[in-house]
Amino acid sequence: MTVRYGIIGSGMMGQEHMRNIALLDGATVTAIADPDPGMLAQARRAGAELFGTEPTAYEDWRAMLKAGGVDSLVVVSPNHTHHSIMEDLMASGLPVLCEKPVGISDDECADMLDWQRVHGSKVWVAMEYRYMPPMAKLVEDVCDGRIGQPVQLSIREHRFPFLEKVGDWNRFNAQTGGTLVEKCCHFFDLMRLITRADPVRLYASGGVDVNFLDERYAGRTPDILDNAFVIVDFENGMRGSLDLCMFNEASHWQEIVTVTGSTASLAAVIPGPSRFSLDGKERQSEVRYSERATKVETREVVHVDETILAAGDHHGSTFFQHQKFQRFVRGEQEAEVSLLDGAIAVAMGAAAEASVRSGQAVNLTEPLARLRDLV
Repeated sequence: MTVRYGIIGSGMMGQEHMRNIALLDGATVTAIADPDPGMLAQARRAGAELFGTEPTAYEDWRAMLKAGGVDSLVVVSPNHTHHSIMEDLMASGLPVLCEKPVGISDDECADMLDWQRVHGSKVWVAMEYRYMPPMAKLVEDVCDGRIGQPVQLSIREHRFPFLEKVGDWNRFNAQTGGTLVEKCCHFFDLMRLITRADPVRLYASGGVDVNFLDERYAGRTPDILDNAFVIVDFENGMRGSLDLCMFNEASHWQEIVTVTGSTASLAAVIPGPSRFSLDGKERQSEVRYSERATKVETREVVHVDETILAAGDHHGSTFFQHQKFQRFVRGEQEAEVSLLDGAIAVAMGAAAEASVRSGQAVNLTEPLARLRDLV
């Protein structure tokens, strides 16, 4: 059976999904929906090159649903459009891969959980960072007890600023949920995956200090954070930290994720996309193991096939995610990243944004209980 995909949103990330679907056996993109004619035409040309047949183009996802001809749907539209799109998609009965963040507020995510309960919708939230090979290895080794009892988790991302998007929608909190929702829901999801626990409180400090200060859109100045620190306490006693800087293009490693346990520590170090690196070349990631007793660090290079690396900006993770999502579409496995997982990641990001504004720690027990009650 060839799985036919419909893509909603044909920008940079939409086309990355297309390139990775093209690497799968038994997969094709038959339809694309996007209201922007320029991006839609670009994606249709890319589809013709990738799949041999130009996908059918639609200006509206409703027309795509009505026409049929797809077995699954991938939502890659701007953050603030997910809520309205998902209401229709979740009633369709088709399996859906929705890019992060699934919504931009707790209320939007609560609506989606309610729709899923009513319709029995099959939803997988696209948290690509889980599927980066070095990250997957780190998680597996931590769960296997390689570092003893995990105690602390540190995530550092130093990278380039947000890219230009159609309509500049990613310059404003009202359309993104804020940087700590838009960008960092990935990291909050990783925190829960690694700690195997829910957060109970967090504190965040951040600012708008370097990026986009000279930009104006209809007289408005961008208000998204470009740097932040977040501290998270988890119900099992573990603590997590996030160090985010969105104006450090020269950083050799884009992400460094370190988990320290009672006997050792593990770190996944991951380069950014080659097209943004200083030399324009792909670099392999590493997993580093440091043992307390011997005081020795060992480093293992994590190789990823060059074709897979070239298909996107996320170190191969989009491909590995799609391998599993395809099995989900075929009914061969359950969703590994549930709608609830996506909603909790948004709740953590929204709480971090609120903490930055108030200067106070935020308790997460009640917001998360509300979301869980809807499942």
